[in-house]
Amino acid sequence: MRSAGRMILAVTIVALAVPSFAALVTKKTPYFGSIAAGKARMRTGPGRSYPSSWLYQRADLPVKVLDIYDHGAWYKVEDPGGIQGWMMGSLLSETRTGLVMGTVAELRDSPREGGRIRWRVAPGVVGRLSKCARGWCYFDSRGRGGYIEAVRLWGVEPGEVLN
Repeated sequence: MRSAGRMILAVTIVALAVPSFAALVTKKTPYFGSIAAGKARMRTGPGRSYPSSWLYQRADLPVKVLDIYDHGAWYKVEDPGGIQGWMMGSLLSETRTGLVMGTVAELRDSPREGGRIRWRVAPGVVGRLSKCARGWCYFDSRGRGGYIEAVRLWGVEPGEVLN
């Protein structure tokens, strides 16, 4: 019984000392993610000592991750307006979102030009992305969803496939 307790303690110590596999693997930049927090500061450098250059007050806003610093503690990102800066990793998410660009866009019931129009969305509306293929993505904004042409969105690369 005593040796089993020691074995469990030893395994627990080793598990805590070795970083998780997820922490060792980083995605290849650039890639899209989103802001996870309701308020997120962009800074001029990778640390709290750098001045804040922007305050985002919009959770789910898509951002492009350009660089990773200090094992994921800080990320260099670009927003839909092209502004670049650094954000704490805890403020970001890998959740894929998109921002409608240009003019009013139509959300269709199927990923094709002839699909029935379900909703219309204004420029600047943010929604979650899924099922991107052949130039179309499923876009969901607060429970109202449909397929939208990927070229109408900031947050997805042309020709990118998402499941």
